[in-house]
Amino acid sequence: MKKKITNWSNYPVVEANLLPFRYEDELRQLLNSQQEPLITRGNGRCYGDAALGPNILSSLPFNHILSFNEQQGIIHCEAGVMLDELLELIVPKGWFLPVTPGTSFITVGGAVASDVHGKNHHKDGSFSNHIVELELMNGVGEKVRCSREEKADLFAATCGGMGLTGVITKVKFRLKKVESSFINQRSVKAKNIDEIFGLFEQNEGYTYSVAWIDCLQKGKDLGRSVLMLGEHAKREELPNRQQMHPLKVPASKKVSIPFNFPSFTLNPLSVQAFNFAYYNKMLGNEKKDIVSYDPFFYPLDSVLHWNRMYGKKGFVQYQFVLPLEQSRQGLIEILEKINSRKMGSFLAVLKLFGEQESLISFPMRGYTLALDFPIVNGLFEFLDELDDVVMKYGGRIYLTKDARMKPEAFWKGYPNAQKWVDILKKYNPDQKFNSLLAQRLNIIS
Repeated sequence: MKKKITNWSNYPVVEANLLPFRYEDELRQLLNSQQEPLITRGNGRCYGDAALGPNILSSLPFNHILSFNEQQGIIHCEAGVMLDELLELIVPKGWFLPVTPGTSFITVGGAVASDVHGKNHHKDGSFSNHIVELELMNGVGEKVRCSREEKADLFAATCGGMGLTGVITKVKFRLKKVESSFINQRSVKAKNIDEIFGLFEQNEGYTYSVAWIDCLQKGKDLGRSVLMLGEHAKREELPNRQQMHPLKVPASKKVSIPFNFPSFTLNPLSVQAFNFAYYNKMLGNEKKDIVSYDPFFYPLDSVLHWNRMYGKKGFVQYQFVLPLEQSRQGLIEILEKINSRKMGSFLAVLKLFGEQESLISFPMRGYTLALDFPIVNGLFEFLDELDDVVMKYGGRIYLTKDARMKPEAFWKGYPNAQKWVDILKKYNPDQKFNSLLAQRLNIIS
């Protein structure tokens, strides 16, 4: 029986058969009995249509932790395990995720398919950098293992491959050793785009860095920002009461948005008011404190269903990256376009990426900006204009966040796209694994 399914942005909405599986035998039977194309979906926290199609395999019940080597910090788990579940297990043992996105409510399989990045990409790369090996199930129900040494082409095509090489079933990856569950956080204000770029460069030695940016400023204030830097706190750096339990997992304190906000709630005036309050809540130009990992890495996880703020029509998260040498000029042009059209984004997050050698993953050496836009008349045409700017400066759009990019922008932005597609044809010859994104971008016809 078909049901309406959407991902985190509430756009698009599709009618699909949702096919959950708990064991490998169930998955094998589903793959052999289902003649129509399929795509795997974890917790639905990707923003676009990468995990949507007429037939969706839900990996959520496939969520067992297989082994945890506490001495070496290597964990082996099924693809449906959520990051927040892993944190509850590994943090009390003195380990942390090597790379994490801005939410812990994603599955490990989703982290691989999106090759997620975090605030430490300039130091530690993306999630795939820390994978020991993967196991997939192909379209005829055969298990296939791959790594950098074994079936390296399949491994490369799977990391960031949006689930199109097969069903990711098991993942083994390395963790990061920590002394506490706390973060030494330093926040610094930047008056404009030049200051924030300078701060990123001066503080590139920090493991974690991310900036909130006020995208409605202009003139000498264009790019006004707050940079947040962080390091895992050592035990002796903690206050006495926290030294007693340095690896304590933070208590869950969450509120929920119970309904969709009216569409007029998020508008240029409300975004401007929020931006003013956020920038000025820090009285001085710099602040240092010690915080739990939860508010540092996952500030929005404390607000369940925050996507409802954008109303029934949903929103689009637009994330792009520009090469380092082109980042300043490209960001100025994009921020000026946003300002002139009053398309202010409630959430605007700027990060610095390091080098990345990969087949189809999103990051490249340069700056990435993520923006949330409520769906209103004229938005998609406006985003097409932003695509043109991104392409002009040699950048690309993040597939995991995308729901509307045209094929030309994808093929121009990802120079290894054809090589990736050739590998897909090798391991997915009957196009058993397909999605709305793959069809929209002419990846799979």
